[in-house]
Amino acid sequence: MMKSAALGISALLLVTLPACAQDYVPPRGDANWEARDPADMGLDPDALQAAIDFAIANETSPPEGWEGIDVRDLSLMVPLTWAFEPHSSPLGELRPRGEPSGLILRDGYIVASWGELERVDMTFSISKTFLSHTIGLALADGLIADVNDPVSSDVADPLFHTEHNTPITWDQMLRQTSGWWGTLWDKPAWADRPARDNPARDLVAGPPEPGSAWEYNDVRVNALALAGLHVWERELPDVLAERIMDPIGSSGTWEWHGYENSHVTLNGEEMWSVSGGGHWGGGMMLSAYDQARFGLLGLRRGNWGGEQLVPEDFYTAATTPTDVMPSYGYMNFFLNVPGDERAAIAVEEAPSSSFAYLGAGANMIYIDPEHDIVAVVRWIDSAQRNEFIRQLMAAIEE
Repeated sequence: MMKSAALGISALLLVTLPACAQDYVPPRGDANWEARDPADMGLDPDALQAAIDFAIANETSPPEGWEGIDVRDLSLMVPLTWAFEPHSSPLGELRPRGEPSGLILRDGYIVASWGELERVDMTFSISKTFLSHTIGLALADGLIADVNDPVSSDVADPLFHTEHNTPITWDQMLRQTSGWWGTLWDKPAWADRPARDNPARDLVAGPPEPGSAWEYNDVRVNALALAGLHVWERELPDVLAERIMDPIGSSGTWEWHGYENSHVTLNGEEMWSVSGGGHWGGGMMLSAYDQARFGLLGLRRGNWGGEQLVPEDFYTAATTPTDVMPSYGYMNFFLNVPGDERAAIAVEEAPSSSFAYLGAGANMIYIDPEHDIVAVVRWIDSAQRNEFIRQLMAAIEE
C-alpha cells in the first residue's frame, strides 16, 4: 500500500538538540533524526509538497510498447533495457524495488519525507560514488601516492599491464576517461553500451587513447573496483563500513554486491570484487535514510560532526570538471551545468555549485551547498529530475 505522501513530520520522532543548525548531524538510529517544520527552515511548505507530489506522479514507467510490464520488477526490467547489448546477461542480484520514496534535508534536519524510507533498494550507478570514496580514502592513506600515477604502478594484476592499459592513471579511471580495454567478469569493455544500430562499433574502433574521451562504461568502473581491492587488500565494503558508513551512523542494513563470478584470491584469501553499478545486477543497495546520510557527508565535504572522515580535497577534485566532459567530475559526481546538452543536471534556477549522485531507476542524491540542502529521490523518471530540482528551488524562501 502506498504510504502517505504528506511531509510526514508528525510521523518522525522529534529530538531537541543544542547543536547549531550548520553543525547538526543526525545521531545513530534513524528514528532519532530530528525533523523540523519546513516553514521554520525557510521553505514554502506548499511548494515543497508540490515538488514531492511531482516526484511521486512521475515514477519511472515502462517505455512505449512495454505497457503492462511491472516496472518495479528489476529482474525483468534490467535485462529488457539492455537486451540490445552483446554479453548483456545479468551476473548479480536484481531485486524488486519499492515505491517512489525520498527525503529532503535542510541544515541536516529532515524537512520532508515520503515513501519507504527504510527499504533497502538498488541504487545502480550511485554505487560508483561509494567506489570513488574508497579510492579517495586510499589516496589519503598513502596506498596510492598520487592520483595522476598509473594504476599499473600500484596494481600487479596483468589486466592493468597491457600495452594500452599500462599508462592509464587513477584520475582517468575516476573520471571515466581511461579507455581501459579488456574483458572483466566475462564482459568485454567494447560491449558496454555500444551503438544500438551497430553493436560492433566500439570493437571495430578499438580503445580510445587514455584521457581523450569520456564514456560511461561499467566494465571500466568494475576494473577500478578491482584495482581498489588490490591496493586495500581488503574487500571494499569493509573499508566503506569502517571509514564512512559506521561513523555516519548508517542503519547497517546496506549491502554492496559483486557478481557471481567476481571473486579473486589475494594473499591466499578469496575476496569479492564489488560492482560499481547494477548494469548486470549487484552494486550498492541501501535505504533512503542511509542515502541521505551519505549525501549529508558530501554536503559537508567529508566532515561529520567535527570529524573529517574523508579529506576535503577529495571533494574539491571530485567536483572539478573533467576536460572532455565538463558536467562530470569523479564518478559519480554530476555537476550542474545549464546549457551543456550532455549535462544530466542542467538547472538554471539551481546554484552552479550544486551537484548530484545519479543512478538508473532513477535514483538521485541532489546536493546544494549554497542552500544547505540534500534531496534523496528514488524511482523518478530520469527525464523529470531537473524539473524536480526546479520545483525544489521554487520552495526556497530564505
